[in-house]
Amino acid sequence: MSYAVKETYYTLQGEGVHTGRAAVFCRFSGCNLWSGRETDRATAVCPFCDTDFVSTDGPGGGRFETADALADHVAGMWTARAPEAQPPFVVCTGGEPLLQLDNALVNAFHRRGFEVAVETNGTVAPPDGLDWVCVSPKAGAELVIRAGDELKLVYPQPEAPPERFAGLAFDHFSLQPMDGPDLEANTRRSIEYCLRYPRWRLSLQTHKLIGLP
Repeated sequence: MSYAVKETYYTLQGEGVHTGRAAVFCRFSGCNLWSGRETDRATAVCPFCDTDFVSTDGPGGGRFETADALADHVAGMWTARAPEAQPPFVVCTGGEPLLQLDNALVNAFHRRGFEVAVETNGTVAPPDGLDWVCVSPKAGAELVIRAGDELKLVYPQPEAPPERFAGLAFDHFSLQPMDGPDLEANTRRSIEYCLRYPRWRLSLQTHKLIGLP
């Protein structure tokens, strides 16, 4: 199959458990919860989405006809001189990456030595072989992935309270203040929740604070 990619870039992971880790981000085009068009935002499952995943016109984006072609492209963006103990790291994100990420691409990344992570809304079953699964659930969207490495919840979502997900089989639970005009208040609420329920860790979007993509 071919792969539609909005953008690819080498940076530091800005949020969640892997904050600060060097990674190539591979942002796939398309999502099953929103068209990405501003005219449709009011009817989106996640109207607070802050990501442009429409088309393939971003830096390093394009349409890749094979898994090997995309994996070679991503490998070419890894510029670190990493020791063997720290493998190169690719974060597959979107949009909703699991609409396109398949076994062939995971295997192609692995053949090039990459550790493969996915950031997903959890509504699509993942391929085998992923090294890190981070699910960010959305109110009104049924979870298919109910176990993984990290559950990262944008907070607050009135119809998706943290306690609804606390019993799921994830190794890490991250609470991320919802961006937007109420960010300061949402951050205070997130801090208070994490202090009250220490199983949850505060996740800030540090890339926005320091000017990274």
